[in-house]
Amino acid sequence: MGERLDRLWRIFGTGVSFVAFGLGGVLLGLVVFPMLRLCVRDLPRQGRIARSLIRHSFAGHVGLMHRIGVMTYEIHGLERLQRRGLLVLANHPTLIDVVLLVSRIPEADCVVKARLARNPFTRGPLQATGYICNDNGAGLIDDCIASVRSGKNLVIFPEGTRTPPGADLGPLQRGAANIAVRGGLDVTPVLVSCTPRTLGKGEKWYRVPSRRFHVRIEVLPDIPVAPFLAGGTAEALAARRLTGHLGETFKTELARVGA
Repeated sequence: MGERLDRLWRIFGTGVSFVAFGLGGVLLGLVVFPMLRLCVRDLPRQGRIARSLIRHSFAGHVGLMHRIGVMTYEIHGLERLQRRGLLVLANHPTLIDVVLLVSRIPEADCVVKARLARNPFTRGPLQATGYICNDNGAGLIDDCIASVRSGKNLVIFPEGTRTPPGADLGPLQRGAANIAVRGGLDVTPVLVSCTPRTLGKGEKWYRVPSRRFHVRIEVLPDIPVAPFLAGGTAEALAARRLTGHLGETFKTELARVGA
């Protein structure tokens, strides 16, 4: 009986979390950010304030999920994410890892799907923060490089979507490595594990695991990009090698932590 009640409570708590997230997006988009645009005319300053608001609202959401008993979490090497101008590349096992990372990274920038810019829950916040939309085609890599060079911390999930069910890591796309190679940017890899797995690709929110899920985040040592470009290596080949190295790093570290 106790286990059943606990499961029902976590289903309820997960539902409350999703509703709170949606209502928060509407409140920010319809009330907070329009007021911000009226009060702050300087666009760069407006963007900084908007990104700070997103960061703190995400931190509040993580706190809500933790307090009501839906999840627990731990973060290792958090101080290394307090630097500026980082290209943060993370694996993506669960929906909540986005919220956790952005809540802990100052001046976080993201590449978001074009459809989110049309979603009424997310349109306002995305416009105010100046997050990079992925419909810019050939200019997308240049936008990402400019973001990092301006001192923002760009968060990208090289898998492109959440890790497929039953896999430790999905296939990595080369877009993130191309940003590193073309921009001469070192990579800050972040390892994410979720136990038991939940809120993964294709999973319904109400399919809660047998117990509270635990998210573990570890900031790994930076990967310098220079060795991949040594000897005049072509950018395409360097990006392919960097992608392979990043994939092997994630797989090795996931095995180490028992994910």
